[in-house]
Amino acid sequence: MTGVRRAVPVLVAALLLLASAGPAGATGYRYWSFWERTGGHWTYAAQGPAFVRPDDGAVQGFRFAVSADSADASRPRGTADFGTVCAGTPARPGAKRVALVLDFGTRPDAPSGETPPARRTACARVPSDATTADALAAVAKPLRYDTNALLCAIAGYPEQGCGEQVAAGGKRSGGETGGESDGGPSLGLPIGAGAVALLAGAAVWQARRRRDASG
Repeated sequence: MTGVRRAVPVLVAALLLLASAGPAGATGYRYWSFWERTGGHWTYAAQGPAFVRPDDGAVQGFRFAVSADSADASRPRGTADFGTVCAGTPARPGAKRVALVLDFGTRPDAPSGETPPARRTACARVPSDATTADALAAVAKPLRYDTNALLCAIAGYPEQGCGEQVAAGGKRSGGETGGESDGGPSLGLPIGAGAVALLAGAAVWQARRRRDASG
């Protein structure tokens, strides 16, 4: 666990440094955000996917977008319910099913030269103690991480870039938020607690994978 303890504060410090040193006129960051669906609404996850251990029947979402603040946060689009996503995946003893919504965003949000894949859903059947990160790895490879364990790509998208800052003029148009009023991440620093939790969760998961591989 020593590597995990070291990874989290390093990530937080790096984020604060990036926020203070960003170029003038920056409007946000291009990254994958993590959401949970409860009561028919998407809410920004308070913890990273490596910390969340969803129950059988949970619905989780990931959205690729440029986000500047809570009013601008983009949720996974469309409706999603467990019964529809996991209709063809029967329950099994010792396993659970997690419905995942993967929203690759819009063309204005995409890195230069890339086209976002169509939004899709997947039902991950994973061990009962699995995290959301485990469920994502089961159905959306290849995943890409940077050297600080930041989740950069899901199902190979985007091919390049990782949490880069986007200046005025490079941001998506329309401020599309998915049409719901749930509170999103506060990125007024511009990185908020939700994004820190996502990055820290990825760091913990990556550190555990490295530890398991060396053991």
